[in-house]
Amino acid sequence: MRGHTYFQTAELTKVIFKEGVKKDDRVNPNHLYFGCVSSYKTMETYRNVWNNLGNYLREHWSIKDFERITIDHVEAYFEYKIEYYPTKQYLEKLSSAIGKLELALTRYSKLNQEYPKVYNFEIRQQSLNNARKLNQVSNGYKNRVYLNPLLIIENLQDNNHKLAATIQLEGGARSEAVSLIKKEQLIGTKVDKITQQKVGVIFTKEKGGKEGDVLVSIKAYKLLEDYFLDNQLFRVKYQSYANDIRDTCKRLNIDPKGSHGFRWTFAQTRIRAYQDMGYSYEQALQGVSIEMKHHRASISEHYLGGS
Repeated sequence: MRGHTYFQTAELTKVIFKEGVKKDDRVNPNHLYFGCVSSYKTMETYRNVWNNLGNYLREHWSIKDFERITIDHVEAYFEYKIEYYPTKQYLEKLSSAIGKLELALTRYSKLNQEYPKVYNFEIRQQSLNNARKLNQVSNGYKNRVYLNPLLIIENLQDNNHKLAATIQLEGGARSEAVSLIKKEQLIGTKVDKITQQKVGVIFTKEKGGKEGDVLVSIKAYKLLEDYFLDNQLFRVKYQSYANDIRDTCKRLNIDPKGSHGFRWTFAQTRIRAYQDMGYSYEQALQGVSIEMKHHRASISEHYLGGS
């Protein structure tokens, strides 16, 4: 499907919005208008989510065609949203909207493609259920820090996954930042002002277009440099990466906390490093927030359980 995000969502709206359709018909699997939306307000809400998803995919995944959206993209989008700890109601709205997007894309494909595609974004419900569980623990807080992250990384089955996890652990990068790395993002080495150690610098552009450096050990940086001797891109498929982490944790009898657990572990370790250098607690929070591309200190505090 060609065109700007807003044009594409308008086209998808046409195949699923049917004004005035009765509820009995919309919930009847045998009816022509099964699953359709009949309310202008509801359709507007859903389309706003679609627009947001489309803009996110253009910015972070270089996906400009809604027909190319996969379950991996949907899962990454939910993780992207969950990181700011939205309300349960907001996530429920996202899940409903993406459920309708799944239906709209399937219908659009059937109407316009010789070989129609059936879309399946069921991961949206799994992500929502997981978020609900988190909201039931200590007023929404659940410690996702790995006590022995290196053990997990050492036992991952894929070498690219090991390197991606290392970058998240050492530099606090989001999963979207390690899903695709280009050679030109490696911008050299410098001395880390906090640890006073020489580190490698990876320039990333993440959530909301926020740019900045991710600092990693020289060993990890050298592994990336060596990788680019034979490859144009460092790429990790998110679902495969997440599955490897989950399966490895289960083998090691460790509670799996996803790829984001490495980022949580970085936050706590980095805040302690700031304090070891004489920074106050508040200064450490602000510094780590900036490094993690949050900018608000209150976000970093969440990684400490609001302590």
